[in-house]
Amino acid sequence: MLAKELKAKLQDIVGAENVEDDNASLLAYSYDATARFQAMPDAMVAPRNKTEVAAIVKLCNDHRIPIIARGSGTNLCAGTTPASGGIVLTFKHMNRILEIDEENLTMTVEPGVFTKDIFDTAQEIGLFYPPDPGSMHISQIGGNISENSGGLRGLKYGVTRDYVLGLEVVLPNGEIIRTGGKLAKDVAGYDLTRLFVGSEGTLGVITEAILKLIPQPETKKTMLALYHNLDAAAETVSAIIANRIIPATLEFLDQATVKVVEDFAKIGLPTEAKAVLLIEQDGAPEVVERDAEKIVKLCKENHAFDVQIAKTDEQAEQLMTARRSALSALSRLKPTTILEDATVPRSQIPKMVKAITEIAEKYQVTICTFGHAGDGNLHPTCLTDARNTEEIALVEKAFAEIFEKAVALGGTITGEHGVGMMKLPYLHLKAGEAGIAAMQNIKKALDPNGIMNPGKMLAIAEKEKAGDLQ
Repeated sequence: MLAKELKAKLQDIVGAENVEDDNASLLAYSYDATARFQAMPDAMVAPRNKTEVAAIVKLCNDHRIPIIARGSGTNLCAGTTPASGGIVLTFKHMNRILEIDEENLTMTVEPGVFTKDIFDTAQEIGLFYPPDPGSMHISQIGGNISENSGGLRGLKYGVTRDYVLGLEVVLPNGEIIRTGGKLAKDVAGYDLTRLFVGSEGTLGVITEAILKLIPQPETKKTMLALYHNLDAAAETVSAIIANRIIPATLEFLDQATVKVVEDFAKIGLPTEAKAVLLIEQDGAPEVVERDAEKIVKLCKENHAFDVQIAKTDEQAEQLMTARRSALSALSRLKPTTILEDATVPRSQIPKMVKAITEIAEKYQVTICTFGHAGDGNLHPTCLTDARNTEEIALVEKAFAEIFEKAVALGGTITGEHGVGMMKLPYLHLKAGEAGIAAMQNIKKALDPNGIMNPGKMLAIAEKEKAGDLQ
């Protein structure tokens, strides 16, 4: 419960209409897209500018009140669940595209701008913002930056981090700093921009970002390769990359996922295939044509029983839309859908896919697998029911083995979803105890009072403490 005097001070900063603490409003901000995690905040505050953000943060720091900066809540690691209560900051008023600089190929935005609006605005002037998380129609750029979101085009174009040139950040003490800028080169001190990207709101509040844009690709071609077994599809991924071809998109779906997506999208996906690769290449017409011919050949050499090329832009868009709907489609089957993102080097995809299948059989749980095969980022997705405690215990054991296997193959516990609370028990597998200690020291230096999104990324004790909130 927020003390009356603190509520009054917050209202003085942002206006009474931008402070909510009624139960209905708080319930809406008590969870995000992550299954099984929920905790009530003490208030929701919607600042209108960086000055108000700084005043809120300073007030919270003085009174040791937790702050959770929240976008649309589409993250899948419980990264915006207010585990320790406190203030949820939303950015519905800070949602402007501030500048498009065509000379320097940049766009400057506030944190509440939707990712799709950034993409569409760039496209209107012949430019391209490549990061495309699955929730891009509703996700906000501030959340993308905090989670270092990836997407279908990550193989060729990289992730959000690769397109953030500079930031304006409110530090936990209320001070405002600017990092980076419209620069191709900048080695003046530590790279603070990259430190804040992917920090999950644990180091400061992002109030502005300078994004890099690139020229729009001239053309693209979309293909669907069908396989009688998972191994052949996985081997094809390695073969394409080994032949020095980097597609814009190289996605993998197993048969269970294809069936569910087809039932959802109804666009004629081949449900008889045990595995499907969705491949898209873009660029200059002659390059796209040449690469497409090579890709078709490699797919057939690696035992694809059919390779289909989209005949129209509409058909190609349908295929990509269907792939983006995978999570929505799967979530219709069971009350609880747990989507993970174990990631391995591309060459290890066949072993990882096989391991996921074996682990699912071992624990007798339903796991569908799809994901960004081109960059090794697989999404084993478990369909279960959180009310079935015995099955959930098996699911947790299965995912623990999946994460251990991914790290053993040279991979990581999360390629794009983040740590949040969901992956805290497994962070040591990747970072090691010394690595975690180094991160904790950075956190303490910037946020000595621990007000910024407590219980996320590092504070394992906080997750255990918040267990009764789930």
